[in-house]
Amino acid sequence: MRQLIALLALLCCAPLAQAQSPSLVDDVLAHLGKHQQVRADFTQSRENPDLAEPQVSKGDLLFVVGKGMVWHTREPFDDTLVLTSGDARRLNAQGQLERVRDGNRGVSQVSGMLQGLLAGKTDEAARQFTITADGTVDQWTLRFVPKQARVAKVLAGITLKGDAFLQSIDVNLASGERTAITFANTHDAGELTPVEARVLGVK
Repeated sequence: MRQLIALLALLCCAPLAQAQSPSLVDDVLAHLGKHQQVRADFTQSRENPDLAEPQVSKGDLLFVVGKGMVWHTREPFDDTLVLTSGDARRLNAQGQLERVRDGNRGVSQVSGMLQGLLAGKTDEAARQFTITADGTVDQWTLRFVPKQARVAKVLAGITLKGDAFLQSIDVNLASGERTAITFANTHDAGELTPVEARVLGVK
């Protein structure tokens, strides 16, 4: 997951100005941004040419625009990460945050990517991606293709699909590795638990 998240970090500053259908992209982001606190179940599948079978994990998440994400893996093991801007912490069984020691700085950036999209903050690296948009605001596809050669050496492209909510993220690496995350049972989060509010800094 950590390699994937490091790549998804690039999306938090993807260029709307370079989009083929800027009005649709703007409409999609505005549509998504109506949901400030979201819960969903996720299934993540990682395919690698060197692996006989995909690596699959499942869990649930809480995403709060402007605050961050609680990413709870249930299978194949139980683990909870709290992802905020520039930081990633593990939430232990006692409800306390611990520093992530496995070291990849990109782990917190899946939250930043989603926050950037939902908040429409997409103007920091306008040269990195060409975005094409298909469909309608009710059923859409956004494709991100890197424009810079150094990024293209690692990342072939990223595809997002959704309706009122983000439905899936599909990441294809230049190496042939593919990671797909699908979301289900997505809905407005409702009231946060005391632990969720505390770790995300929601008052």
